[in-house]
Amino acid sequence: MTPGSNIPLSAGRVTVDVAAPVRLDVSGLLLAADGKVRSDDDFIFYNQPTGPGVAYRSGGGTAPDSITVDTGAVPSDIEKIVVTASPDAAGQTFQGIEPTATIRDAADGSALATFTPPQLGTETALVVVEIYRRGGTWKARAVGQGYANGLAGIATDFGVTVEEPAPTPATTPPPAAQPTAPPPPSAPPAAAPSPAPGAGKINLDKGRVSLQKNQTVSLVKGGRPLLSQVRMGLGWEPAFRGKDIDLDASVIAYGPQRNPIDSCYFGKLAILNGAIQHSGDNLTGEGGGDDEVITVDLGRLPQEVTGLVFTVNSFSGQKFTEVAKAYCRLLDAASGEELVRFDLTNAEPQTGVMMAKLIRQFSGEWEMTALGDFVKARTVRNMVKPAAEAL
Repeated sequence: MTPGSNIPLSAGRVTVDVAAPVRLDVSGLLLAADGKVRSDDDFIFYNQPTGPGVAYRSGGGTAPDSITVDTGAVPSDIEKIVVTASPDAAGQTFQGIEPTATIRDAADGSALATFTPPQLGTETALVVVEIYRRGGTWKARAVGQGYANGLAGIATDFGVTVEEPAPTPATTPPPAAQPTAPPPPSAPPAAAPSPAPGAGKINLDKGRVSLQKNQTVSLVKGGRPLLSQVRMGLGWEPAFRGKDIDLDASVIAYGPQRNPIDSCYFGKLAILNGAIQHSGDNLTGEGGGDDEVITVDLGRLPQEVTGLVFTVNSFSGQKFTEVAKAYCRLLDAASGEELVRFDLTNAEPQTGVMMAKLIRQFSGEWEMTALGDFVKARTVRNMVKPAAEAL
């Protein structure tokens, strides 16, 4: 499996084990519709090995720890079970360690799928996979979300009460006195996921966000994901009062395996049953305001769409060194409020640029990342491959 991909489960009872060259602590959290545990009893780990429909098993250091899910016994108000892993050694990161999750039929041990999260570094804990309900069917999704603050960060993010560990040099797990998360002794009690390299991840709580290249903003405001209509406005001007510049703004929709699903551009103004719509072609780039606008109804996007890449191309062959003041900005379609803005501050003698991407997170919210990457591509068709690589 690859990050974001999913499979239907062919077995009612499945076991997820997570193996690595070092010993890992594996845990499971039962999450309700709000993405949180109902109580600390829904956190299943070595000090609390059983819960409704979910059980933890230690490998004893010679075999992987595992979480078993009996889907028939999971309470009806639980929508997903996330399986997490963290190195047993205090302070150890996943740098140089490639954990592999194997999803098995619990009855006969046969493997249903495997997943190895890519490009790990300073993370000290991971949400590896999730087992979830969708339309009456149970599925498994590969996640690979890293946290820099250990199991405490994961637990706190999902609503578990975390007690700060006593400052002792003990290397054994804390005593089974409270059904709370067992932070590694050196882990700070912070709760934010580790941002991608070069990115400063923020949300919309403080109002309009101005992004720099490779920065990321989570489309969350007041703790709630933004699941409404948004508009991506793209604008540009001819450089140095030069001749008209005919650029074409587009968006490419991708599935969980970076597979292209469809593209929306001046020649195809609506895709995905109208969930994405294009304003039409601007032939000159003259005038104030957005030159082309792409409206996205996040709530109506099919579940298979997990990534959107917004691009601008010069079909006529004019280079971006002939363009000034190129930008993209994300607006609330209902109010017209500008939420996020990215100004392209450099230019290269190329005919295409990937401006920004929107990525659906496993927890449901969307994140926007500023790209500003130039490529040799005069049409959206030529952008499909490089844009997939940028996801």
